[in-house]
Amino acid sequence: MAKEKDFVKDITSQSEDFSRWYIDTITKADLMDYSPVRGCIVFKPDGYELWEAVVRELDRRFKETGHRNAYFPLFIPESFFEKEKEHVKGFNPELPWVTEVGDEKLEERLAVRPTSETMIGYMYSQWIQSYRDLPLLINQWANVVRWEKRTLPFIRTSEFLWQEGHTAHATPEEAEQETRQMLDVYTDFVENELSIPILRGKKTPSEKFPGAVATYSIEAMMKDGKALQAGTSHYLGDKFARAFDIKFLDRDNERKFVYTTSWGMTTRIIGALIMVHGDDRGLQIPPRIAPTQVIMIPIGPAKTRERVLAASDDVFAQLKQAGIRVRVDDREDLSPGWKFNEYEMRGIPVRLELGPRDLDAEQAVLVRRDTGEKETVALSALTERIQTLLTEIQQSMFDRALAFRTEHSHPVTSLDQLHDVVRNQHGFALAGWCGEDACEAKVKEETGATSRNIPFDPPQQMTHCVACGKESAHTVWFARAY
Repeated sequence: MAKEKDFVKDITSQSEDFSRWYIDTITKADLMDYSPVRGCIVFKPDGYELWEAVVRELDRRFKETGHRNAYFPLFIPESFFEKEKEHVKGFNPELPWVTEVGDEKLEERLAVRPTSETMIGYMYSQWIQSYRDLPLLINQWANVVRWEKRTLPFIRTSEFLWQEGHTAHATPEEAEQETRQMLDVYTDFVENELSIPILRGKKTPSEKFPGAVATYSIEAMMKDGKALQAGTSHYLGDKFARAFDIKFLDRDNERKFVYTTSWGMTTRIIGALIMVHGDDRGLQIPPRIAPTQVIMIPIGPAKTRERVLAASDDVFAQLKQAGIRVRVDDREDLSPGWKFNEYEMRGIPVRLELGPRDLDAEQAVLVRRDTGEKETVALSALTERIQTLLTEIQQSMFDRALAFRTEHSHPVTSLDQLHDVVRNQHGFALAGWCGEDACEAKVKEETGATSRNIPFDPPQQMTHCVACGKESAHTVWFARAY
């Protein structure tokens, strides 16, 4: 059929051109389209459903830890940024400004939100008066704009979606505890929902968030060996509190500055999901985050169609009642083979085939997207087997990603070795660092790798700086990154 030939096309192999594979995959899977505005994309329904699943699972975790959602303005007065110089310096190259409305120039320029620390800092100064108002635990789901020079759909776009949490606390200890707690929340979400193993740690001073006292991150390895920062959590100390005069009357009747945090995860996590699990057939979506976990495909000649569709309806109802996210593709104008190919490419975890012979034998065929393995299951045991299978696939995808990262992660003791690991072996390098900015900059200049983080639990301690040979102050993960 002409329509089939139109749709079912090869995807560039990862080994041939990983970047081309990525673009092929997200466009053929109908996740996004390019907008007429440079650096911005349109989330098509299949792509936006993935983000909705991320929102659902993260939002549940935020609320379980006592956070509430609010919404703050998109436009931020320039004077707000001037109050925190380090913050504005870090974002200034990416800031778009609103300068006029109609024919009138604004008295003060308005930045289009790159992040909301300044706006929220101002509002917190109005809301927080007493220790009774603390801790203040707020998250917002929003869009932000950072005018990127180099863009890649989902990974780096001029406008993107995210959540940003902003909290205020009475003591530095409480704020630091919050910062680490939210990193734990991100870790739990990424590893257990997305099946992506991550490396947790603290950013070096040159890589921390502008204006932060400390930034913590989770880092993931993509299938091309590059790193992707999957989430960050920032301890801001009292810097923003002093800039915006956020004070409270403590129990001892003294006015004190609060201590604040911020933390965020963006739609780039969808790009990570694709790059960690996808293969040459397209997407692979872990069952727990998959908008559709099972795709049912009725098969067989036209004369048996009515019988097969009736049975499919029964199976569909049973699976849905059990909480399994299931769809049926009963389109008559497309062959089963075309459908098999389509849903493999779209990454749906399990395919369920049901035909007249299956009904005669009171069974169905299940096919795993991750391994391609087929199995025949009695209809009476189908729901239970699918539930088990989804759990198995979830764990298998995590184990496979972890094995890949382990295989492509190596300790190094010289710049030559580091260069070989990140450039030729396409992986992460674990190296010592003396703590000097010059040595960190030298690594980037000579290898193209950046420090990802100082891991909390490195697989081994590296004793000497990879750049200068002096005794190391830290063990650091280095990698080329998105």
